[in-house]
Amino acid sequence: MNDTPRMSRRALLRSAALIPAAGALAACATPAAQPTAGASPGAAKSLEVWVFDGGFGHKYATDIHQPLFKTKYPDVTVKHNFTKEVTKILQPRFAGGNPPDVIDNSGANAMDFGALAQDGQLLDLAPLLDAESWDDPSVKVRDTLDPSVIEIGTYDGKFHVVGYVNYIYGIWYSMKAFKDNGWEVPKTWDAFLQLCETIKKSGKMAPFTYAGKHPGYALDPILTMAAKIGGKDVLRNLDNLEDGAWKAEALKESATRWAEISAKYLMEGTNGLDHVQTQTAQNKYQVAMLPSASWLENEQRSTTPEGFDYAMFPIPDVTSADKMPYGALHTQPGENYLVPAKAANTQGGIDYLRAMLSVKAAGQFMQMVSTVPTVKGAGEGLELSTGVKSAADAYAAAGDNTVYFRWNAWYLQLKDESAAATGELMSGRITPDKFLERMQKKADEIKADSSIKKYKR
Repeated sequence: MNDTPRMSRRALLRSAALIPAAGALAACATPAAQPTAGASPGAAKSLEVWVFDGGFGHKYATDIHQPLFKTKYPDVTVKHNFTKEVTKILQPRFAGGNPPDVIDNSGANAMDFGALAQDGQLLDLAPLLDAESWDDPSVKVRDTLDPSVIEIGTYDGKFHVVGYVNYIYGIWYSMKAFKDNGWEVPKTWDAFLQLCETIKKSGKMAPFTYAGKHPGYALDPILTMAAKIGGKDVLRNLDNLEDGAWKAEALKESATRWAEISAKYLMEGTNGLDHVQTQTAQNKYQVAMLPSASWLENEQRSTTPEGFDYAMFPIPDVTSADKMPYGALHTQPGENYLVPAKAANTQGGIDYLRAMLSVKAAGQFMQMVSTVPTVKGAGEGLELSTGVKSAADAYAAAGDNTVYFRWNAWYLQLKDESAAATGELMSGRITPDKFLERMQKKADEIKADSSIKKYKR
């Protein structure tokens, strides 16, 4: 996506708040009444839902969530929509004061959560957390969720965003390819380097790839390794725009090591390929490993050969001095749902989310799209595919040794810069030092810009 929509988004939202479109004056002039989850959607007879059509598709909404919602609200007509271009399609709706009722704001073209929160465009979802859960009236919704959902979905003390999927990141591979070739999952960096060398010398396939057109895939292992080396504060300092945060020695060490992998072991042509192309190459046994997250198995369902058997492993230990142990993971809620503050049916939006967060809906979603939801107990007793089982097992083994970062959601200009800079690093056009200098410069610019709302964790 080009920079123009993102660069103008903050100004667009502000202008919408100050000078609403003529047809939206009534909607913008009076704040929406605060809904109470579990109450009837009231006089509203329709609910407009927009789902990001990405790695999980959108059939889970029509086949699982919406039928379940209708069991309690049969008179409400659910208007289902889906798109890959969330910002392009829905940003004008916010500017016009007539946003839909429920939005899955996800994908590379998602709207800027920081800007939406800053301009009062997001409904406070506290009533959802304190409502009776869909399954059991004696249990509140908040007690059914992974605590990170609430932490990461909170902006300036208000809970606005529901992450439905527990994205679990790591290095993904084919269990069949590893078994057939006698390759062992590496637990140390030296073992990882040796594996890459063995695969390269075998001539059977390339050792490693990533989505060259979407360099964020390569940035994730860089940041995760940096946290393993230096501890969780390495990533927390990035989020908080701390002075010199991008110059941390752990980040330099990690960027240097991953740049070496790119220089020596990358699949030919990687820089010009997108995520689907690199993932399909893996399905064809042209490359052994790639960085991704727990959406991968479902995203590649149509091209994955029988017996491929997806699995993942965590970032290997770098040295014995690592601050975090083997098995530490980057994991955080994603597939982010929100209810706009100026939606026509905020009450219905709240209750739609409550249905989604039931154990029944989350369990069926887990089976349908082979991923790990953020609802506790969703996978109990279910037969799971190898990929989702591998991710779930890794998450369970990690325990408290998980990390995450939020700067890429809070500051989209920094996210854009990180994609460009990571691409330059992994293609060998800039050094690790220059990569970190570039990121620090952009972070400093954002920190100094008084027009940009700052967040802290």
